[in-house]
Amino acid sequence: MTAAPLISVLLPVYNAERYVAAAMQSILRQDHGRIELIAIDDGSTDRSLEILERCRQDDSRVSIISRENRGLVASLNEGLAIARGDLVARMDADDFAYPWRLSRQAALFAARPELGFCGALVDTLLHGRIARGRLDPVFRLGLPVLSKFFTIFMHPTVVYNRKVIGEADLHYDGFYRHAEDFDLFRRLAERYPAALIPESLLVYRIHPGSVTSLHNKEMRRTHLRIVGENLESEGLTEDGATLRAIGETVTFDTVARAAAFIRALEERIAALPGSTRPSFEAGALNLFYFLYQLVNDEERPALAHELLTLTGKWNAIRRREKYALSPGVWAPWLSQASMWAGKRADWVAYRFKSAPAASVLAPFRVEAA
Repeated sequence: MTAAPLISVLLPVYNAERYVAAAMQSILRQDHGRIELIAIDDGSTDRSLEILERCRQDDSRVSIISRENRGLVASLNEGLAIARGDLVARMDADDFAYPWRLSRQAALFAARPELGFCGALVDTLLHGRIARGRLDPVFRLGLPVLSKFFTIFMHPTVVYNRKVIGEADLHYDGFYRHAEDFDLFRRLAERYPAALIPESLLVYRIHPGSVTSLHNKEMRRTHLRIVGENLESEGLTEDGATLRAIGETVTFDTVARAAAFIRALEERIAALPGSTRPSFEAGALNLFYFLYQLVNDEERPALAHELLTLTGKWNAIRRREKYALSPGVWAPWLSQASMWAGKRADWVAYRFKSAPAASVLAPFRVEAA
């Protein structure tokens, strides 16, 4: 009988005292027996290191790196350098892994040893309520193509197979700070098979102190830079600078340029072979939605109206948003009021499709905090 693989779990930590104990316990209570948990304290100024030390005293599977603040990319690369497992898993200090997470992922690699890496769905914890994750039909298409347009896996769900991935390929690039996962996944997906497990394996916590919330603007700028690089390398554009421009500032000029970019991209994709065209079409639509969200977040309805009009994408958005943004040029105040009401409606819908976090997490002896 083949021994269960050792799984190294990389847990970067920065000022996460409120959540890190639950995150660590969720890994140490996994039903997969062979685990090493590598916690990298990135110069925390709160009680995070004290909590990590307490966990290490209680469980010999825990090791700690602690030093001055160097950022997430440096922390992850340090963890990769000392990890001993044939499988290396990511985990965030503010998330919670279900007890079967690692055994499910190990089983996938046992069944498909050619895989380079895998991800999974997540349940979302927002405002004290957890909503179940659902599989997006887009993942039935080709992951290598989709990886050129967006981050194909939620970063804390990923497990890498070091038996398959070349040592030189498994590293995070600091040039793409705050989108380092997008960059790594696009590079790996070009060379190694990848798979998504259609099951939620962890609870992904959304809160104001998360990296995603704190660095949203820089993350978006880097995301658009990566997409532009990918499309240039595919010969689908010679103008990646247009995406970088709207990432820097949203104006009527950058919106018009981005709309022209989307139209030209769609024309080039239409000429691709039928075997790959659907994946590229799905990726281009995802890029449009990314730009639409970027512009919408400016809360200037006239800009969103311009993007939708110049791209001809009015029918690609929800009917409620269409009605809200239609008067965006002549009555922006009306659009803003309608969009605010729409956000309230979304929150009500979230409450109906979610459950109190305390009740979901109670069987695992963890507080929602």
